[in-house]
Amino acid sequence: MRLPRNLTTPAARVATGASLLAIPLIATALLTRLGVSRVAAAALPDPATGFALAAGPRATATATAVLAGGCFWGMEAVFEHVEGVSEVVTGYAGGPAATADYEQVSGGDTGHAEGIRITYDPARVSYGQLLKVFFAVAHDPTELNRQGPDVGSQYRSAIFPTDPEQRRVATAYIAQLNRAGVLPRPIATTVEVWPGFTPAEPYHQDFVARNPNHPYVVVHDKPKVARLQAQFPGLSR
Repeated sequence: MRLPRNLTTPAARVATGASLLAIPLIATALLTRLGVSRVAAAALPDPATGFALAAGPRATATATAVLAGGCFWGMEAVFEHVEGVSEVVTGYAGGPAATADYEQVSGGDTGHAEGIRITYDPARVSYGQLLKVFFAVAHDPTELNRQGPDVGSQYRSAIFPTDPEQRRVATAYIAQLNRAGVLPRPIATTVEVWPGFTPAEPYHQDFVARNPNHPYVVVHDKPKVARLQAQFPGLSR
């Protein structure tokens, strides 16, 4: 969520949530439910490639995935509840490290996206499974340079492959979903070069878990976790 730039302390940013109480929450929730990202996971095909769990030598090491899809609070909360994921860190991807801080990224002109870095066990959850969660419940992949109330390129839908195989799987799955026509609009998700990842400030880490009653969290983030648990019962915890 983009917060006023004159709020320079973590406490002030969190306190801003009180201003959101002026928003008609019922109307906002109804609009949220209309988003195409709420498509049932059953309607999405499994990725034709990269969906199987790792076996053999590949099953002994952890792997990293970097994804962006709007405010990183909700993205983090979703993937923290996925089986096989050992760590999720919020941060900035797609731009130079020198400008990877919340104040500059919020301006929308640094090239960064608010994103998450996922550490996972490929013997328990595959990269393809993570992508299906990403497209089905974590965000709306058809919105261009925005997610819900958050507008700007820093809220774009993007995948940052950490190796050629991830790039192949991500590119193929986007093409597969567009061919399947399960979403009402073409997918806006970009597959980008990964120049590195800079963790966000400490007050952004585990934000949903630490602020469960924050109005933004209640309206936009908790429903994502609920959809994960309803639509991926064998993959959520």
